[in-house]
Amino acid sequence: MLRFLGVRHLAVIEHLEVEFTPGLNLLTGETGAGKSVLMEAVSLLVGGRASADLVRTGQDLAAVQAIFDLPTAEVVVRREVAAQGRSRAFIDDQLVTSAALRDWGRTVVDLHGQHEHQRLLDPASHLDVLDAYAGHEALVTRTGEAHAAWKAAVGRLDRARLGGREKQARIEIATFHLDEIDAVAPHPDEDARLEAERVVLANADRLTRLSNEAYAALYDGDDAVLAGLATVWRRVADLADLDARFRPYVEQRDIVKPMLEDLAHVLRSYAADLDASPDRLQAVEDRLAALERLMRKHGPTLADVLARRDALRAELDELGAGEDQLARLEADETRARQAFLDDATSLSQARRRAAAALGKALAHELSALAMPGCQVDLRVRQAPDAAQWTASGIDDVEFYLSPNPGEDLRPLARIASGGELSRVMLALHTLAATGTEGHTLVFDEVDAGIGGVAADAVGARLQALAQRYQVLCITHLPQIAARAGAHFHIAKKVRSGRTSSTLIRLDEAGREREIARMIAGADVTPQVLASARELLAGRGESKATAKGESAAGAKAKGRKRGT
Repeated sequence: MLRFLGVRHLAVIEHLEVEFTPGLNLLTGETGAGKSVLMEAVSLLVGGRASADLVRTGQDLAAVQAIFDLPTAEVVVRREVAAQGRSRAFIDDQLVTSAALRDWGRTVVDLHGQHEHQRLLDPASHLDVLDAYAGHEALVTRTGEAHAAWKAAVGRLDRARLGGREKQARIEIATFHLDEIDAVAPHPDEDARLEAERVVLANADRLTRLSNEAYAALYDGDDAVLAGLATVWRRVADLADLDARFRPYVEQRDIVKPMLEDLAHVLRSYAADLDASPDRLQAVEDRLAALERLMRKHGPTLADVLARRDALRAELDELGAGEDQLARLEADETRARQAFLDDATSLSQARRRAAAALGKALAHELSALAMPGCQVDLRVRQAPDAAQWTASGIDDVEFYLSPNPGEDLRPLARIASGGELSRVMLALHTLAATGTEGHTLVFDEVDAGIGGVAADAVGARLQALAQRYQVLCITHLPQIAARAGAHFHIAKKVRSGRTSSTLIRLDEAGREREIARMIAGADVTPQVLASARELLAGRGESKATAKGESAAGAKAKGRKRGT
């Protein structure tokens, strides 16, 4: 989840820091106060487009920084935008590209509001949404594994079927590389053993001196330790005769003495056995250089080189396949293809059943979210060409939507407004677990064009989602604001001729005043304050109940438990 957000010199924000909480975080304020700028800051943190227009007038750099608490670690993310338009991104102080930040951001935040940030506009994401709703994880995994096995069989068969000239060229290349590795004939972990030997050989003089000094001190010198220990053991034995506490030490004598004598033996022969010749050191250096050349070309590790050697041998076996072996490879490919198709077809049938159910459930949810009469159709199409088959199966899935009665169904990306799309995502998140627990969902414009009962329904669903996810939402509606777990108010102030936004977390009294303002505007009377208190009492976070989940959502969860 997004725990901390710091913003500096971004549009109307001079300097702002905020600590978000788990659950439902709501932001309110007058139009133009800077709420959308705050959403833009979150967008920058997950790889959104950077523009020089975002930098505050008179400043050279805008910076946004955040701390994300993830299940496995705490991650610090920073994005800087220069007045010239250039931007830099950092994850845990490591410089990354905007594309890398965007890929990472998709795993932790779903940002809904402005079209360019919404995964649902990409039809490629619709397949994942459907599978998440239906709970097809095991079947999807099995299909992916079958696809990988089939593609591997295709690769083996393709190599065996190469034409005469192309096959000969491949054989020559593979033979050249294999001969290159076999000429060196590396052994597992040889580089590590040689590296250790090189250290010893390079320090031979010092090792000889240290071992000789240690041997003299232990055994051969005038004040040798072993000779002196004989006196020590006699004294300890005398002590043990008088005090039983020393008996364990006497008993350890027969263990300690052989160990020290063995050490003396090793030290005496160590220097003599040490091959300190320059020729041996040069041989080790040459061997390591040969291994390093192989690792640069076929590595990066020696284990990779050995794996490459095995792969080249297997490839040469396939390229030299006779008719019998070719027939075997063809049979293997046919079996693998059929196994993939069996799994992919089962998955496709399950998807079609789930698509019909999700379409009906989504239309029902959207009707409660001020989109009455909305029609939804999830179209599952099988790819006719094997070249289009993927690890996800043989299907393409796309949402088609008709927001208003009498209109044709069209692709979702072409007809949904920002507010409608936010409500579609809100409904989908209610119906299906489309993100991991603790994932951050950001909703902007979700209350656009609604009020009354529909606003209450949107608030209930946001509140229900906040039981599983962290939810950040901008709202202009008191029915939604009253459901906040943490309520933040953003406002503009003019100081020394400059406009700047400030953000505070409201206490209970502050929430009452802010919701009263949202109800009645500037004319806040005691009666309006009483209405605000009543709204808070009836819709506070502690009141979250099954009201936040529609009947369709409850049925969907039952289906998922039964799959």
